[in-house]
Amino acid sequence: MPASLEQRLQRLEDDRAIRDLKARYLRACDAKDPDTVRDCLFPEGAVIAYDGFPAFNSRDAFVAVYAAMGCAPGVFDIHHGANGVIVFDDSDRATGQWSLLFHSINLASRTLTQMGVEYDDAYVKRDGRWWISETRSRRLSCLIHAVDDAGRPTVTVMGEPPATFG
Repeated sequence: MPASLEQRLQRLEDDRAIRDLKARYLRACDAKDPDTVRDCLFPEGAVIAYDGFPAFNSRDAFVAVYAAMGCAPGVFDIHHGANGVIVFDDSDRATGQWSLLFHSINLASRTLTQMGVEYDDAYVKRDGRWWISETRSRRLSCLIHAVDDAGRPTVTVMGEPPATFG
């Protein structure tokens, strides 16, 4: 039986809410806003498993590491997410795939990092609100420049990402 107009409209609203949630998460990462990052992740056992980092089974543990690394003075990040594909399992569960161009300037280490990343996410809807319940990433490409005292960049990594990051 075809979906009703109300069901189709709800699906469109849910799709938009998930896209807005992912954008809010990425923008909060760039804004060094750990409270908003935390608020995007499901409170009941969110799984965060990013390539090159240890896996986390709680949003609080992840946010503590994010705050220490990503919110350090002299670190400037841009998470540019695109190509989102959302698939609904049912009215309260969905998955998403995203491409990410990550760029970071780290003044302390004098490095410029650019990575191509793919996200695989799971979303859950509770009490009318969507959450990121699981987010995993895999790095596809990496370019790291070291910047000398004269401001000249030299490529130190090109192609395969290093095993660990940070």
